[in-house]
This record gives sequence, C-alpha cells and structure tokens, in this order.
Amino acid sequence: MSTDPDQAFFLTLEQLPALIAELMQRGYQCLGAEARNGAIVMSELSSPYGLARGLQARQQPGHYQLTRDPHNRYFAWANGPQAIKPHAFAAQESLWQVRRDEQGGLQFEAVLPEAPALAIIGARACDLAALALQDAHFLRQGRRDPHYARRREQLFLVAVQCAEPAATCFCASTGDGPTPTAGYDISLAELADGFVALAGSDRGKAVLDALNPASATRQQVDAAREQGLLAAASQTRVLSGRPSASGGNLRDTLMASLEHPRWDEVATRCLACGNCTAVCPTCFCHAESDAPALDGQSSQHLRNWDSCFGESHGHLHGFNVRPDIRSRYRQWLTHKLASWHDQFGRSGCVGCGRCIAWCPVGIDLTEEVAALTSGSDQPCPQPSDEPSKRSTKPASGQVAANPAYGRGG
Repeated sequence: MSTDPDQAFFLTLEQLPALIAELMQRGYQCLGAEARNGAIVMSELSSPYGLARGLQARQQPGHYQLTRDPHNRYFAWANGPQAIKPHAFAAQESLWQVRRDEQGGLQFEAVLPEAPALAIIGARACDLAALALQDAHFLRQGRRDPHYARRREQLFLVAVQCAEPAATCFCASTGDGPTPTAGYDISLAELADGFVALAGSDRGKAVLDALNPASATRQQVDAAREQGLLAAASQTRVLSGRPSASGGNLRDTLMASLEHPRWDEVATRCLACGNCTAVCPTCFCHAESDAPALDGQSSQHLRNWDSCFGESHGHLHGFNVRPDIRSRYRQWLTHKLASWHDQFGRSGCVGCGRCIAWCPVGIDLTEEVAALTSGSDQPCPQPSDEPSKRSTKPASGQVAANPAYGRGG
C-alpha cells in the first residue's frame, strides 16, 4: 500500500456495500466471491449486500477445501480456481460466421461479443499481473485481438491485498504479490474495522469520491502495509533455481536441463489432464474449429481454450512434435518459465499456486523447478506428501475437472 496517507482513504465495513451500490448505479455487473460446488467462484451479485463473508480455503498440492474464517472477513480467502482471465479471454466464442445467401453464395461476417461492463470485487495481485501478461499477448501492436479488447475495456477491477496467502501461494518470490501495485481501479486492504483504499485510475477515483470517504490515518496505512509484509513473509514456497555454471538465471538453467531425468520422473505422475492450464491465469493457448449448422446454410468459426498437455496440441502436418507426457510437461514448464522471457520480458508464472492445488495428483511446480535446478542429474528425494506416494484419484474435497471456465455459472 502507499505509505502516504494523503493518497489513501478509509472505508468502514458499512461502506463496502455502498461501493458496490455505486458501481451498480454506474452500470456495472458486479462479480464477487461465492461458495459453489466446493470452491470459491466469482458470481454476479444480486444486490450490494450479496458479497459473501467468512470464506477461506485450505490449499495443498492436490487439495482444496473450503473452511470458515473465524473473523468473518470479506476477503480472508487467497484465491479460487478462477482468475480474471475468463472475463477477458472467453473459454469459447465465435470469431466469425458464414451464411449462404439466396443465390447460394457465401457471406462472411465477423462476430464480436456482447461485453457488459463488469466490476470484479476481490481481484488479487497475482491475477492483476497475469492480466498484464494477457494484455501483452492479446493487445500487441498490429495484432490487437478485437474480442479480447472489447471485454477487457469493460473491466473495472477492485483489487484486494491478500492478508492470508494459501500454503500453495508463492507470489512474493515472483514479485507479483501479495500487495497490488498496478493494474487496478481501486485497491483495498481489509483491516478489522474497514478498508484502506487507494485509487489506481481516474474512474476509480471518481467512484471513491462519490462515497465521500475519510482519509486514512498514518496508523491505518501502516497497518495495511505491515499486513502485506507479513503475508509475503508467511509464504513458504518459492520459485527459485540455482544459477547455471555460466552464471545464467532460471531461464538459462532450465533450457540447459532439457535432458534432465526429472522430466521422465514427473511424466510417470502427470495425467496430462490439462487442469493446470485451465486454472492458470496466464495460459492463452487455444484451438479453432468450425461448427456447421445441420441444415448446411451457416457455420460458426469457434475459438476454444486448449492445453499443451492435449495430444492434439502437438500435431503438425501428420506427425506429433510432442508425442508423450514427458515432452508436453517439459514444453509447458520451459515455455512458462523460460521462453516467456524472450516473448514478454518476464516469466509467465505469477505465483498464484493454482496449478499446485488443482492438480489431481498434486504435482508442485516449485518442487519440480527445485529438482531441475538442483545441479544434480539424479531425481530428487520425494517428500512425505509427494504425489508419487498418493493415489492418482482426486482426494476428498477436490474439484478435479477444469473448474476455471466461465463466471461460475
């Protein structure tokens, strides 16, 4: 949080519904946390008082379980399976359509999505960083994606500082959290009696001004800042790697480890189900297909989320460039953590930990990176909760199948 009280406001607990009401009055559909199907999802709020309180989730590799927050806070949860991604990059959409006219000719037309104004209440710092990476891909100069752009322009983001990261979180080590620093319209830090609030955009400032909030005191700002520091310090997982012999970074070390035996070992555990890519807030792979109408008079050209773990993803002109799970897992990890630096100037991982919690067999990305960069060619010893000692069936309390699509409907 900003250390300048002159830039920070304070909203009482009673003013949070007023904030939501103000957004609704300005025409936004407000999405907030709701417990559904055993997970925290972002659903449309039917009223300014519809935001759930007291939700938390216990997360471990291959495990996600809802619990109750004893302090009944609004934002005690770290994250659910959904990020911001599905509200900008739709899981399935029509890009264009073709119809047969009365003369039998074909008429092509672009299809742009309906994009209601959405306000997301409770966006996390890691997801804001992920959205910036999605922007870098879909809004590139000369290759601006009109479907993504239309939805993205309609987003109003109310970010929240994570006070209690999940055990699977490691955003502090990637530099992406737990305190929001950019990409939001309004940022909140929840204290016992209210919220320290910052405006990150002109429209965010206009919404806060409409509430006539008090200025935050130095003590309130310091408490919010301390909360963020403690949350960062509480994270036990890190994304790290020992530099290579040539002095390189994690990117260089991974690219020098393409024949490491760990790839074979993790392939014996990985199911190639694609859950990790479905819940990942930065993955943008997609496939395109045609869906002709049964009467033969029209057809839709569709774009769907895809996964590099799928067998068809590696098919090129009659052969498969990644025919096995070993090559697919290696492609996913090295692209995410290494070659993204060449594309976007940074890693593609923001430390949200979703791929760890929502993996049915509990594969831990940070653990695999540590093994690959340990300097040894031997597989690392398995800790007591290592997936190789677990059943490959989802554990009780898990949701195993692609829970990240859509708005939680």
